[in-house]
Amino acid sequence: MIQKQKGCNDIFGREAKVWKYVDSVIDALMEKYNYTYIRTPIIEATELFHRGIGDTTDIVTKESYDFEDKGGRKITLRPEGTAGVVRSYIENKMYGDPNQPVKVYYNGTMYRYERPQSGRDRELTQFGMEILGSDDPLADAEIISAAVNLYKVLGLKEIKVNLNTLGDNESRDAYRKELIKYFKPHIKDFCEDCQERLEKNPLRILDCKVDVDNPILKKAPKTLDFLNDESRDRFEKVQEYLDIMQINYEINPNIVRGLDYYNHTVFEIEAKVEGFGSNNVIGAGGRYNGLVKQLDGPDTPCVGFASGIGRIVMALELEKVKMPIVEDVDLFLMYVNEDEKKNAAYLTQELRLAGFIVDTEYTGRALKAQFKQADRLNAKFIAVLNSEDLNNNEIKIKNNKTKEEEIISLDALIYYLDEQLNSMEEDSDDCDCGCHDEDHECKCGNDCKCGHKE
Repeated sequence: MIQKQKGCNDIFGREAKVWKYVDSVIDALMEKYNYTYIRTPIIEATELFHRGIGDTTDIVTKESYDFEDKGGRKITLRPEGTAGVVRSYIENKMYGDPNQPVKVYYNGTMYRYERPQSGRDRELTQFGMEILGSDDPLADAEIISAAVNLYKVLGLKEIKVNLNTLGDNESRDAYRKELIKYFKPHIKDFCEDCQERLEKNPLRILDCKVDVDNPILKKAPKTLDFLNDESRDRFEKVQEYLDIMQINYEINPNIVRGLDYYNHTVFEIEAKVEGFGSNNVIGAGGRYNGLVKQLDGPDTPCVGFASGIGRIVMALELEKVKMPIVEDVDLFLMYVNEDEKKNAAYLTQELRLAGFIVDTEYTGRALKAQFKQADRLNAKFIAVLNSEDLNNNEIKIKNNKTKEEEIISLDALIYYLDEQLNSMEEDSDDCDCGCHDEDHECKCGNDCKCGHKE
């Protein structure tokens, strides 16, 4: 038996519905923030990631899937979304669009060759958003607020923003020199990767997963001590806008991010979810003002954010967040003979086009087995087609919950179903848990055990 590759997953059944629900929430929220969807290729020139992400990053040195195609071209399966978006921005001359800044979001598959573990796979789906063409601190705050609001809309409660700044090039260079000076006498106490990073990119040492508990690392200089006045003022502006937006955050000088292209604002967002493990970061991002120019485009300030969909789905499941996942059908049509089957084919077509979720029998099961299939599908209504009713232009409908039956005209079927299903929805809004007032408003807030919210 051929099996899936290590670190890859089949997404199907209810889990697939959860993924699609998360996608729909992302699409709806991005529309409110006026971001447009962008789709870039899964394969890109290897040079894009080596120049964009950086030759000293783990993604490039250890995790990227690189190969030569039949034409001898060096190709990489995209390990993250930002570099491809920037390439598209330059190639399609989006910087010339009078509608600036360019605000886009993506939601697609990425590939990283790393040790598969809970919530981290070799094939992953990543959602991200980018603002290209604005250096305003308000853009930084908007990206962070949109990310936080996404998690809250999905139903995650304890969200924490860890915020830091790397400063401008002058501030970052001063910090870099101090890090080299600090780490040099102790560098033999660090892993081989960190020893190689010392001169190339010492900030990567701060992001090392091997030496995370090294006491020397914990006492390293902090970025905030090396900011020039302009960088410090900018960071204060970002905080001011976040305060105005009522986005809670904590200053965490240990946040540096693992990609070379970041400067100024960097952040990570944690979700306090039981069972998530020690690594509870669910999304991250920051400002990358030099990347467009580095990839041969015009000097363009940018800021962005990314989050793994798999991590989001895991958090929702662990938190037992109630989601409006449709796991039933409105009507299941049953039949016995070929003439009735033809009528079932016609009715399923008409009812589906009218907006109903309808299914019927496809495997030749006996009537008793069809009843069981209707129950497995959580059918709200069932109908057994028979020749006598059909000749009279009628159909017998059964409410699968109350077991009440009615014979109605086929001409009135759409209206009947619409009325009955609407009535069911109204009834489901009521509950007897004692937490609602006479106007059906929930008095206990978002923790209402019956699933209702204010």
